[in-house]
Amino acid sequence: MKSSRLVSILLLLQTRGRMTAAQLAEALEVSVRTVYRDVEALGAAGVPLYGDAGHAGGYRLLDGYRTRLTGLTTDEAEALFLAGAPGPAAELGLGPVLAAAQLKVRAALPAELREHVDRVSGRFHLDAPGWYADADETPFLQTVADAVWNNRVLYAMYRRWREPTDVRRRLEPYGLVLKAGRWYVVAGPGPRTFRVDQILELTTADPTSTGASDSVEEFVRPEGFDLTAYWTAHQRDFHDRLYRGEAVVRLAPWATLARAVPVNGRTESDGWTLMSVPIESVEHAHGEFLRLGADVEVLAPPELRDRIARTVAQLAERYGNLLTDGGD
Repeated sequence: MKSSRLVSILLLLQTRGRMTAAQLAEALEVSVRTVYRDVEALGAAGVPLYGDAGHAGGYRLLDGYRTRLTGLTTDEAEALFLAGAPGPAAELGLGPVLAAAQLKVRAALPAELREHVDRVSGRFHLDAPGWYADADETPFLQTVADAVWNNRVLYAMYRRWREPTDVRRRLEPYGLVLKAGRWYVVAGPGPRTFRVDQILELTTADPTSTGASDSVEEFVRPEGFDLTAYWTAHQRDFHDRLYRGEAVVRLAPWATLARAVPVNGRTESDGWTLMSVPIESVEHAHGEFLRLGADVEVLAPPELRDRIARTVAQLAERYGNLLTDGGD
């Protein structure tokens, strides 16, 4: 635990520069006294770490000193290389950068850790898009990413699902999210979420402006904006809006159904379970439940049960002739 904390102090000072003992203690979630002891241990180990007294003082490393990351644990090294997704990085124009960074990190690792990360790279591959989904064309992705990084305002012609479908939008892009192979940009004001593949036109110049200025407009990112927290809340709100109804079904013991919750917590005598399932609509649920065939029985709502019953009757009539005629 202490060795990991010592490496963390080195990395913090490398990335942030001068830090006080109080700042280090807060970042590491330890006491200031513990930081003092750790700094003494680093000095005794020959690390060129200096402390400056006074109001503007703090600890800093000798200019040019860099640790070789030998403090990485096996699990940390494996996770680092597993998380480096080459596909998304290439889409953002960062493929060569990611490859170079991984090469440098690998070269800095001890031999035993290099063996572990090579095993990870050879045994795991992250493929975010769905199996049957075609990759979305996102010709403006790198432009959006550049605007996110540099706080630049974008003007877009955007295609949405409701009328009017094609609308102009002024975007202050706060961040990019990759979800199931599809890129989304979270942008102000709002903020709101836009699919990058639905951007039809994109420019940094206001198309409604009568001036001839080519200057790039910048925006101020909201202080404290947390992209991860926003996306988590956005997904939760999306699902709440999406699943506006509820169905009650009997489910076979060998079948599974996403988002299903037991109604009474008891299994019936035949092994089936009474479940409550959120649904988008009767139309959508009709298709989803038919996928399970005879492994599910819909009890409510009545219109959904009746619609599935009619479909099953039509299928029985259509395929019944094959059974009576001895077809296969």
